Amino acid sequence: MMPSTRFNISQSYLYKLSVAVGFASILAITGCQSSAESSATPNQSTGNPSVPVVSDMSQQTLKQQALRIQRALANNDFARITDDIHPTRGVRFSMYAYVRLDTDKVFSREQYAQYLQSKIRFTWGEKDGTGEALVVPLPEYLSTWIEAKKYNNARITINAFESRGNMINNVNEAYPKSDVVDFHYKGTAEYDGMDWRGMRLVFDEYQGKRYLVGIINDRWTV
Repeated sequence: MMPSTRFNISQSYLYKLSVAVGFASILAITGCQSSAESSATPNQSTGNPSVPVVSDMSQQTLKQQALRIQRALANNDFARITDDIHPTRGVRFSMYAYVRLDTDKVFSREQYAQYLQSKIRFTWGEKDGTGEALVVPLPEYLSTWIEAKKYNNARITINAFESRGNMINNVNEAYPKSDVVDFHYKGTAEYDGMDWRGMRLVFDEYQGKRYLVGIINDRWTV
């Protein structure tokens, strides 16, 4: 009987040992999975440090492009922005903050370059307060109406607009998927800031690059 008892004890010991090893393995695997899930969480959340960095870099690149366009317009070097105009959509010119999709002038890149060299006059819209039509060639519109030199030291924001003036700003409706760089000239003390001005440059992405699709003028209206 003695050998049989020893055999049964050995068998029982081996069974318990195998169960313990198996349980430990399960715990180890579960622990590894839990650790893997924990380490993956930061990359899936909006708290991933890399996301804001990419966004900031993208905005900085956009701001530099907008500044380059503003400086070219301010220096009356209008031809310099031709390659920034969207290759298929062209660029729309809006006299005031409210973008009129049906009547605002839209020029293709080729038309823009052509009209810079001509004296063809266009009706851009009506002046607020008087109702008088603004009828001038493209270069004159750029130099006297947009008057980009006003924004040489302007406050610049991207996709953010403060409330100013009483005309509706419908840029987000007119360009729902675009990025907008806003230049704001605060005006002078002489006129209690009533001579403030704004210029919005609207950009769309095309084949991996951003292009200009709109130039919006903003100013005080009655």
